[in-house]
Amino acid sequence: MAAAAAESPEVLRECGCKGIRTCLICERQRGGDPPWELKTYRFMYCSDTEESDFEGWAFPFPGVMLIEDFVTREEEAELVRLMDRDPWKLSQSGRRKQDYGPKVNFRKQKLKTEGFCGLPSFSREVVRRMGLYPGLEGFRPVEQCNLDYCPERGSAIDPHLDDAWLWGERLVSLNLLSPTVLSMCREAPGSLLLCSAPSAAPEALVDSVIAPSRSVLCQEVEVAIPLPTRSLLVLTGAARHQWKHAIHRRHIEARRVCVTFRELSAEFGPGGRQQELGQELLRIALSFQGRPV
Repeated sequence: MAAAAAESPEVLRECGCKGIRTCLICERQRGGDPPWELKTYRFMYCSDTEESDFEGWAFPFPGVMLIEDFVTREEEAELVRLMDRDPWKLSQSGRRKQDYGPKVNFRKQKLKTEGFCGLPSFSREVVRRMGLYPGLEGFRPVEQCNLDYCPERGSAIDPHLDDAWLWGERLVSLNLLSPTVLSMCREAPGSLLLCSAPSAAPEALVDSVIAPSRSVLCQEVEVAIPLPTRSLLVLTGAARHQWKHAIHRRHIEARRVCVTFRELSAEFGPGGRQQELGQELLRIALSFQGRPV
């Protein structure tokens, strides 16, 4: 089974970290603890909850859609088997990766299509199936990133926001091989209003202290979203653009493969400033003839 794939001794000695990023391998070599800040207040995301018994310590968190059992166990094993036929590249914080997409310089807002020959053939059915779900109609990804996490390497990913110049509104990830937790945090100033009414604004920020027992500093809050094995996660709106997402090392207990799909932003869509380039990217991506770049 793909889930039982073991890391070679060479992989467990090699490190792809740069700058401030670390993994277990380079931490053992350098010594010292990872520079992580633990949040003071942790909330658990629950998609079925409208009103909580703990209204004073709850707040709405829109922009998250979780589809459980998006693929079967057999499909999961086959997807990972096909991924493992291609080489994995070392990446930051103990991860390994496979990229299918254009080469992008986000700082300069430039991209190249050379070497990009499409998403992999095994993703064709996954993409088709996505479009059957409400909220994913018309989703046409132009980039796929496979990330491989393993506890022996101390794999993790730091809190971050995905780019919004090239990538569009919906960020879609398929979680394979083991369950984990996506941790969401926000660095905005002010306080998050903990409300008793489910209709209250999810991102309500208050400049002054109102009912101290029902507000908390945004920078001290972390929202945990449990991700079951074989589930599909969609982030939109505030969850996509205002809340950073991360995977903490403590939430990787076995090998985990994450497949993230990204669509184009409005700038590359119909009527956008770079519409022609967007059409070319879609043509290449949806040929499903790709190999990792």
